[in-house]
Amino acid sequence: MISPEWIEEVANWLERQGIGSADWLKQLRQNYPQCHFTYCLEDEIVDTVPVLERADFNVYLVDGQGHCLQLTQSYEVATGVVLAEKTVERS
Repeated sequence: MISPEWIEEVANWLERQGIGSADWLKQLRQNYPQCHFTYCLEDEIVDTVPVLERADFNVYLVDGQGHCLQLTQSYEVATGVVLAEKTVERS
C-alpha cells in the first residue's frame, strides 16, 4: 500500500496544492482514501528522520500494527503518513 513511489506522488500533489492552502488535508484524504494522514508541525517530532524531505514539509511513516502508534522507517509495516509542516522563525 505505501511505497516510496506512492509517497513521492503524494508529496508532489501536496507541493502543487500548498500545505497552507484551504482544505488541503481534506482534499488529500479524499484523493487517497486508502491511507490515514496526520498533520503536525515539524518541531513536534523529535529524534526521528523523515522518509522524505521537501521545502515546506517532511513526510514520516506511521506503524499502527501494535498497541500504540509509532513512527517507522519501514514501508513494509507503515499504515499511515504524518505530514509535518516546517515553520519559519521570524525575528
